[in-house]
Amino acid sequence: MSSKVRVAIIGLGFGSEFIPIFQNHPDAEMYAICQRNPETLHKIGEAFGVKHRYTKYEDVLKDPNVDAVHINTPIPDHAPQSLAALKAGKHVACTVPMATTVDECRALVAETRKQKKNYMMMETVVFSREFLFVRELYEKGELGRLQFMRGSHQQEMAGWPGYWEGLPPMYYATHCVSPLLALADKLAASVTCLGSGRIAPKLAAKYGSPFAVESAQIRLKDSDVGCEVTRSLFETARQYRESFDIYCDKASFEAPLVEHEPPILHRGEAPERVTVPDYAHRLPAGIQRYTTKGVYDSEENVHLSFKQGSGHGGSHPHLVHEFIRSIVEKRQPYVDEVKSANWTSTGICAHESAMAGGKLVAIPDFS
Repeated sequence: MSSKVRVAIIGLGFGSEFIPIFQNHPDAEMYAICQRNPETLHKIGEAFGVKHRYTKYEDVLKDPNVDAVHINTPIPDHAPQSLAALKAGKHVACTVPMATTVDECRALVAETRKQKKNYMMMETVVFSREFLFVRELYEKGELGRLQFMRGSHQQEMAGWPGYWEGLPPMYYATHCVSPLLALADKLAASVTCLGSGRIAPKLAAKYGSPFAVESAQIRLKDSDVGCEVTRSLFETARQYRESFDIYCDKASFEAPLVEHEPPILHRGEAPERVTVPDYAHRLPAGIQRYTTKGVYDSEENVHLSFKQGSGHGGSHPHLVHEFIRSIVEKRQPYVDEVKSANWTSTGICAHESAMAGGKLVAIPDFS
């Protein structure tokens, strides 16, 4: 490997958001991009000045100069593409979820260990400013003893690409599962889940999943703390919400019910709306601006036809930094293959439980 980690980004919808972050990280080289559509590929390549461009993923993996791939493709492709990259000797960062089956999770954990490469699921919530704020309070002892946690991710996916149609809600549950397990620093041991309501038959037919909402209770390994998560994707009227609530004996944190309102910190009978600070100071200077500013609204890229904000609680540069530094420092990333598999499988097993009328399902031990 060269002095810098040479990265190839796979998938240039959401993936393009990360190009300048890798370009401005002191330990990374934004080496290549991959997109099936040649017109889109070259448009983005020219806009960001990326020289090496591929329309075939297989060709990326054959390039000996690629040290790591960052996968931002449709959910069904995550596991097979990650597995192929590991077998090709590449480090892997992959957007959520890790996979759609427990067997795929097992295979990825095994291959990561076999190849002695880094796998990191790029879970945004545990690098968001809101989570970093709550974890800081918890680690300082200001919240006290953890008593209960709740996560929620509700989103209307009508009009999104076809593979989303009818997706079981808990198959994409890591955004509400991860902050709970990460704060407790525990893995999920078992889950029970209630499937509620019904989506249109046309939607339900694709994955055989009828439920509009899935709500799960999670038991943590080696802990007396419980969790509850709720997930919906279709035909449930609500503004977008991606949130977590943390209840402790000294103070409790509740995410806002309505987007853009401040969260609430409860200290006994005295609730307080709080301003969550940014954590850009934890990052290299070159990528600090990406915690509050999106990529495509930068002055040099106003000609691009799509618009995105920074989003995800300013997590994108934190994700890049953790992935790159884990490789440079020859250590596992914070969201390693075991956490990735456990957080993903919690949702997979929750859906299994819902389909079986709420039976208790044990989550495999990937460690």
